[in-house]
Order: sequence, then C-alpha cells, then structure tokens
Amino acid sequence: MAESEGMVRAVAEVIGDGLLGVDTDKGGAPILVVDRRVIQEACRLLRDGDAKYVHLSGVWGVDYLGMGLEPRFAVVYYLYSPTLRSRIALKVPLEEADPVVPSVVGIFPTANWHERETFDMYGIRFEGHPNLTRILMPDDATFYPLRKDVPLGGEEVEFTHNSGRLRRQRESEPPEVSRN
Repeated sequence: MAESEGMVRAVAEVIGDGLLGVDTDKGGAPILVVDRRVIQEACRLLRDGDAKYVHLSGVWGVDYLGMGLEPRFAVVYYLYSPTLRSRIALKVPLEEADPVVPSVVGIFPTANWHERETFDMYGIRFEGHPNLTRILMPDDATFYPLRKDVPLGGEEVEFTHNSGRLRRQRESEPPEVSRN
C-alpha cells in the first residue's frame, strides 16, 4: 500500500491540478481520477516510472445515466506493473455533450482495440486514434448499444417466475403462416 501511495504522490507532483481525485477499487487498487488533458502524460509517467506499469489490461467506458452521478460518462484505464505485481486505474470523467478523450495508442499499442470497442459501444471518441472505426457493430449502426438510454429489445427470457405467463401468451397468439 505504501508503494501505491508513493505512486499517487509522484503522479500528483507531475500532473498537478490534472489530478481530480483519488479512490480505490474493491481490491484496494488506487484509482486516479484525472482530467482528460493529462491522460497521456499520466499513462507515460506510470509506464516509464520506477513502478513500470507497462501492461494496459483494459479500457472501459462507463455510463452513469440514472445513477445521479455527473458527468454522465467516464473512461477507465487499468494498468498492471509486473515489477510491483500491482494494478492502478486511471479514470477520466467526460461530459455527455463532449465525450472525447485523447488516444493512448501511442503509449500503449494494445489500447487500439480497447479504444475502438469503447467507441463502438458508448460513442466515446478517442482523439488521435489511428483507426477509430466500429469494431463490433455494423458500420451503418446509428446507436451505441451500451449507453443506458438505448432501449432494450429482444425476446423476454423464460424463467420459473414468468413461465406460466409466457406459455399463456404463446398459446393465445395465432400461429405464424408460411407464405411460399
């Protein structure tokens, strides 16, 4: 824990008021909340510093709609240091009107796929990304499926608590007629 406290202090010294806050995840790993204008500097510092957070294990989008939190979006970067055998997270809050953050592909090449997936699922744009195109959804998709304001669709799944109602509903519907 002392090592992570020292790392937080070192990051705070370099990025100054770009460090918006500090939290911990459920496993006790530090989460540094940083302004988007310093995300590249923070990643470079953690990668090249003594702790050697050289592995970017993931980039995730978060949508806080309906949770009473502002701003609506965040991007979370999880880094791992094999030297310390520890994790650290960087969290960048983003306003709904401007969900853009600088790309970290130049610092962590593995961010390429992660940033594309986050763009594709949440519509968060990564400025300077070498190929920010859809990766999971069709190119002509007009929505971002993991945003909480996208309506859920599909067929209701049958469980023991709703099986009787679904069975009655199926029995009351007219059978489909094949038209050849």
